[in-house]
Amino acid sequence: MGVGWAWAVVAAMAATPGPKVVSPLVKVRPGEAVEGRRDARLSVARGECEATQVVLPGRVERVRVEPLALKGPGAALRASVWRQAFIDVKTPSNGEGRKGPWPDALVPVEAPVADAKLPAVLYVEVCAPEKQAPGTYKGALQVKAGDAAALPVPFTVEVQPFALPATASLPTSFGVSLYSIAKGHGLSPESPEAQELLRAYGRTLLEHRVSAHGMSMSPPPVRFEGGRAVVDWRAYDAEMGPFLDGSLLPSGARFTSAEVRDSRQASTDAEKTAYYRAFAEHFRKKGWPAQLFFYAKDEPKPEDVPLVKAQSKRVRAAGGIPVLVTSPLDDALRGSADILTPTLNCFYPRPGPQTCRNVVTTGTLRGQLPRGAKVWWYQSCNSHGCNGGPPEDAAVDAAYSGWASYMVDHPAPLNRAMGVLAFTAGVDGELYFDTVFAYNTKKDPWADVFEFGGNGDGTLFYPGTPARLGAARHAPVVSLRLKHLRDGLEDYEYLRLLAELGDVSFAQAAARRLARSGWDITRDAGEWEAVRQEVTARLRQRWEASEYAKRPGRQTPNSTP
Repeated sequence: MGVGWAWAVVAAMAATPGPKVVSPLVKVRPGEAVEGRRDARLSVARGECEATQVVLPGRVERVRVEPLALKGPGAALRASVWRQAFIDVKTPSNGEGRKGPWPDALVPVEAPVADAKLPAVLYVEVCAPEKQAPGTYKGALQVKAGDAAALPVPFTVEVQPFALPATASLPTSFGVSLYSIAKGHGLSPESPEAQELLRAYGRTLLEHRVSAHGMSMSPPPVRFEGGRAVVDWRAYDAEMGPFLDGSLLPSGARFTSAEVRDSRQASTDAEKTAYYRAFAEHFRKKGWPAQLFFYAKDEPKPEDVPLVKAQSKRVRAAGGIPVLVTSPLDDALRGSADILTPTLNCFYPRPGPQTCRNVVTTGTLRGQLPRGAKVWWYQSCNSHGCNGGPPEDAAVDAAYSGWASYMVDHPAPLNRAMGVLAFTAGVDGELYFDTVFAYNTKKDPWADVFEFGGNGDGTLFYPGTPARLGAARHAPVVSLRLKHLRDGLEDYEYLRLLAELGDVSFAQAAARRLARSGWDITRDAGEWEAVRQEVTARLRQRWEASEYAKRPGRQTPNSTP
């Protein structure tokens, strides 16, 4: 669930200047004092990534970092290091946001420094492979700022004996588009470079436990013979196969979901149904375990109801493909959705104006859906207000404040909270409409990601062009928010694993200390850390007892109930 250890209880740094290790759940902004320590201490499960921030003193125009290798009982652990770049927020997302520079993009350490007056902050991440030997690993990050002598930052990483699954347990589907990526990087979508870059974006999402829809957006070619769809799967399999069969990453991680790509070559209802049937059959033959789904008309208005019903009828006639509908519970759409997907705000009533037209809890929602139907959720501008800036009406601003949010100018715990909330709410998956939306606008995403009333809505990457990064190749640049989102999905894995090992009530209580509802989320990094330590200790205890019980002739040792 990870943050590092004991951040809130650390006293202010000594007067002598030097690197300061700061919780990743604190966004370091110019002119704001932050507490930290001289050394970094991380706890990481096998199959997990954990990070911390290293804040360098003074103004820094050039940074160099020597590779960090942490030695311990197993193979050395390697650290990845980025420097944080800032985005200038001109219009706050709502009353919680503020104007001015906010850290978000994670660029290579050697990338050109845009403004040396801004804080020099490194993001240092350690990932433990699933087969990593548990135990304590130590090393020192050597940082050289400008012409100053190298400064060591001691690192201690405790690798836990329990492991997180390579493939996320909570299904997700986040949008990404070849055409937006190509535009953001100034490439032709048909170029081999753009195709390679698309795979890099998809791979990066998978490395962060996120599955994608969209991708090339190209449906497989199809022709119809005697009512049967004959599909040419070669291009589709080349693009999507590695994401669906676990061959892309060394960990074997796979996408948890995949959408049916509608085809204009299927013109009649019968042809569409035959085409959908061929999609389902292909996934079965391939043995791909991802949840295949059909994404119906997004956020349907009343006039779209006949279309959604027609879509649902055609898809269900094919069999084996659930229909996903992004809507609150709605009598007009009743019976059309197999995966009903309201916004986060539709699950949590709160005082004041409501931001969803039909607010019901997960339990109530499930009780009104057909048996076997699933419940996903998603964020929208309802998590911050759709107009941008603090509303004049304080009650309206309060109604749009406090929600779990992926906005740049919101506290890091709000960026991270969806995983904890998914565990307590019991939803079956998370949808998000896009991760590169700002690429497809006329604006420069490095200067402005304000869309739909929020800074970063629909954009979790930045286009890493050679000119921007001072590099030879194009590359996706991840955001701090994507890292927080990933940490939230790892929170979910911790809590789910603890519940599976028999400690459901403890896991639920721990989660509710961090997020009591979708709009009441603990902002204190120290509290997140305290809960993380307690959950880790409890999980380790339960894990070791479970492993001990598996040994022949052994009985489970006494453990705290």
